[in-house]
Amino acid sequence: MTSIFQSLRLSQLHDHSVRRGHAEIAVSGGSHHHAPPRLNPIPHFQVFFLIICGICAADCNAETSSESRLPNNVGFVIVNSLDALQLNALRDHVKVRLKPGVYTLSHATSHRFMRFTGNDSHYDLRGVTLRVDTRLFRQFGKPGGVDGFYRVIDLVGERSVFEGARIETFGDLPGIQSRNKIINVTGSGAILKDVEITTAGSSPWGYGSLYGISGRDVRKMNGIRVGWPAIGARIVNCRVHMRAMGHGIFVQGASDTSIENCHVDGLLRPTRDILAEKSGYAFDRGFKTAGRGYIEGVMVGNQGEILPDEMISLSEDGIRLYGQGAGHPTGPTSILRCSVRQMRRGICTGLGPAADRMIDCEVRDCVAAGFNIGSGDAVERCRADAKYAEALSCPYGSSKGVRVDLEILDSRRGLANNLLATINGRTHIIRLRTARDAFVPRDMVIALGTQRGYSSNKGEAPPTREIELINMTPAKVIHDETTIGR
Repeated sequence: MTSIFQSLRLSQLHDHSVRRGHAEIAVSGGSHHHAPPRLNPIPHFQVFFLIICGICAADCNAETSSESRLPNNVGFVIVNSLDALQLNALRDHVKVRLKPGVYTLSHATSHRFMRFTGNDSHYDLRGVTLRVDTRLFRQFGKPGGVDGFYRVIDLVGERSVFEGARIETFGDLPGIQSRNKIINVTGSGAILKDVEITTAGSSPWGYGSLYGISGRDVRKMNGIRVGWPAIGARIVNCRVHMRAMGHGIFVQGASDTSIENCHVDGLLRPTRDILAEKSGYAFDRGFKTAGRGYIEGVMVGNQGEILPDEMISLSEDGIRLYGQGAGHPTGPTSILRCSVRQMRRGICTGLGPAADRMIDCEVRDCVAAGFNIGSGDAVERCRADAKYAEALSCPYGSSKGVRVDLEILDSRRGLANNLLATINGRTHIIRLRTARDAFVPRDMVIALGTQRGYSSNKGEAPPTREIELINMTPAKVIHDETTIGR
């Protein structure tokens, strides 16, 4: 009993030190010394009573400690099941907290597995891991229409907040369609924050865009979509680990979206590993693809044969804008302090019709382009390497008025690439710099008026005009308006 009593006292002292910082040190290390206060002995029966009360209190606290450690409990409804969470997800002006723990999503009533329609509501899932069986992505056949895609979380309510969940898919059975998504945000003013996603369950897995463009057999598992009619949605401090074919974070038809402090990563695979396979999807097709020449950062032969010494990403783009969604053009998007690694393209705003901003973002080890930009886009204080593809791609001959300040990171020890940047269009101001000249291999070039790299499938590139290029790297600047290939 004495040891239990001592442990309770130590626990109380530890709690006190946490609350008061270095208060204990200040007291014990003061210049004035006082005799310790005289303590009256505590009768044995009182000690026993204190121990029993302490143990009971500890048992009671065990059930509520996970909630009590979370701030702002006042006003929150605490629920302990996904069904109870879903009931509250339909209400306006509520604050709901799901008790921390591991939950498995085993049933749904539609292809929108969990739908949050409440306006001005707050859904707190901090400490929650949500596991989703990929079998659910075929339970309702092939839904039709522009909204006919599967999603785990549907954040529809306006000015709602959804935070803190860790979501992962499991199972080897792919979905019945290629438009699967983990989270779909369409509520204006909605905030998605502190969410971590790990995707799995695409098919065929392991070949990236080599078999992933035409769609025939492809079943994707995308991360986060922001779509029309969302205006002013924010994606904050989210992490997407792509272990499936698909995009990490993408925007379709939404306007004034802000993507802040987010990270996306994927996996790379050299084509030599594919060519060494003794069975599987590529083996069954004689290691040939339906494409010819250039396929999203990877060169294939004239007959579509997979070539050695190329590098592929097993997923698609890290952060990507589409031109429109549900017939509505994608509006301006801000991408702030984000990072992308080992995806097809890192950050792709070039397909969005509005002027977009990328500030203090970093892209590494992408195979089609680091930053892919278009008219009016601004790249400020950003960083990228060119190990497997150009760090900067402005491939559109019709583009105009881009502003770029890009630091080139260490681009040595790459594969199948000698492009630092590709630049088409007019009236651009582009500054390329590097911390060390050695980061840029000697054979690297900056190509203007070009069809190299990601520009290769954009048609004949017109001559560039009124380009202010400030090249602070050792890469050579070339003009090759008719060159095709790398």
